[in-house]
Amino acid sequence: MEPTPSVSVSEAVDPAGLEDRYGVRNYDPLSVVISRGAGSWVEDVDGRRYFDALSAYSALNFGHRHPRLVAAAHEQLDRLTLTSRAFRNDRIGEFCRALAEACSMDRVLPMNTGAEAVETAIKAARKWGYEDKGVAPGRAKIIVCGGNFHGRTTTIVSFSDDPSARNSFGPFTPGFETVPFGDLAALEAALGDPDAVAFLVEPVQGEAGVIIPPAGYLAGARELCTEADVLMIADEIQSGLGRTGRTFACEHEEVAPDLMLLGKALGGGIVPTSAVVGSDRVLGLFQPGQHGSTFGGNPLACAIAVEVLELLADGSLQRNATELGGRMRGSLEAAAHPAVTEIRQIGLWIGVDIAGEVATARAACERLLAIGVLAKETQERTIRFAPPLTSTVAELDWVLERVNGVLAEL
Repeated sequence: MEPTPSVSVSEAVDPAGLEDRYGVRNYDPLSVVISRGAGSWVEDVDGRRYFDALSAYSALNFGHRHPRLVAAAHEQLDRLTLTSRAFRNDRIGEFCRALAEACSMDRVLPMNTGAEAVETAIKAARKWGYEDKGVAPGRAKIIVCGGNFHGRTTTIVSFSDDPSARNSFGPFTPGFETVPFGDLAALEAALGDPDAVAFLVEPVQGEAGVIIPPAGYLAGARELCTEADVLMIADEIQSGLGRTGRTFACEHEEVAPDLMLLGKALGGGIVPTSAVVGSDRVLGLFQPGQHGSTFGGNPLACAIAVEVLELLADGSLQRNATELGGRMRGSLEAAAHPAVTEIRQIGLWIGVDIAGEVATARAACERLLAIGVLAKETQERTIRFAPPLTSTVAELDWVLERVNGVLAEL
């Protein structure tokens, strides 16, 4: 009998074809099918290696399959994964304490996805507005920023200004007012409405292209919210947990929000985990039955999240983010690529704008893919880079050689 010829995974089955045939095409991914990952690197189904410079939009801040996070997950998998909140489990209290202390806040309301955390914060702010501030029933207003991205649920897209997020999904939820991001005068005017209960803001707007506000904006917003008796809600789902060189982006201006929203990296790239963290004054208003989640606070997620916070405890990953981000920006600026119109960087998070007459950011990302670097475009003109915080100088220099090469070709 003749030996059976070897067949690669991609020849035996077409994962992309199956996804396109049976999945909903609500994404337009780059043409790579990833099957393995470790640290900053992944492999496709044919064994080709790539550096992951996106980190799943910061969900993989600690790289793929970080040994400590995988060990924590394995240990918990062997004991208990889910109880629902109908019963207590032995990990949720430890998680809530660790996260509350990390945020210097009182209480933690655990959920699963980032959008769930935002929805939870909206409910919490409205409840506080009615029961504490004294806003008339049904009149609570939340101030948001233009260019925001907080998720894609029906309520959240109601205050998005992205047509692709809004078109064909109305009618929209009322109770939101939009002001320009970074404009304190516009914010002050909006906060003058006595029905205003909260200001919801990303300290850095990731989906908009790594848009960094003017110096003093967050501190000024904190002051205005305090004066108007309005909650400041910081959406740190992408910016938090080390990405900007601090544990939380608000720390760059020593700002303490009333509510902080966390997700993505909180689950270590293993399970969806999110949370709303805040004061007794706000989160203490919830009573049994008024909000919940079957999987929120499950022991598996809690065990991983506790280890995530331990990884950040000594500040070394935050320092690495600052150093590598500065190195990356310095290299890109020194190259002075004619195709690049602007570079924005905070920590290990960088947005590179491509001139419209040269190429699209998508085309640049496709060229990077062909030479082993995974990045993703946003807003058509921006390439965003967010390598794992665990990346090394040697790895980053390898990436920079290729990124600079592609930008030079453009």
